[in-house]
Amino acid sequence: MPAKSKAQQKAAGAALAAKRGEMKKSELTGAAREMYDSMSENQLEDFAESDRKGKPEHKG
Repeated sequence: MPAKSKAQQKAAGAALAAKRGEMKKSELTGAAREMYDSMSENQLEDFAESDRKGKPEHKG
């Protein structure tokens, strides 16, 4: 399932980085922290790698 907004995609990317050990879980806030706890690495990859072109900054 692709991300619906740029903000959602950025949060998924941060959560994915934490899952992979590239950043600390304690550095995550808000949506990224929730995504880290509730989604698998594969789900986060789907959100993070979707195309940004044409997406709104925030989901309306």
